[in-house]
Amino acid sequence: MKMYNPPHPGEILKELWLEPLGISITQAANAMGLKRNTLSKIVNGKGKITPEIAIRFSMTLGGSPESWMGHQVTYELWQAEQHCSEFHITPLPIRTKLC
Repeated sequence: MKMYNPPHPGEILKELWLEPLGISITQAANAMGLKRNTLSKIVNGKGKITPEIAIRFSMTLGGSPESWMGHQVTYELWQAEQHCSEFHITPLPIRTKLC
C-alpha cells in the first residue's frame, strides 16, 4: 500500500531515536563514524541515506540496511511522483508474445 507523503528518513531518525533517547546529532554522528554535517543534513531533510549510511544506521540503531534504504526510496519515489505530470512521456506500443 502506498503511503501518502511519507516522512523523510531523517525525520524518522530524529523522532524515533534521537529525541526519545536524548542523543544529539553530534553524539549520533560520532557513534556512526559520520561527519556531523552529513548527519545534520539527513536529520533536517536535506541529505539522503546512501547504502553505506544505511549500513551505519543499521549497525548503530538496529533495523536492516534494507529497511533504512526502503525509507529513502519510498520518500524519493513519492516526491518524484508529485512531478510526473511534468514528464514528457510517449508510451511505447506493447508487443505481445507469439508463443
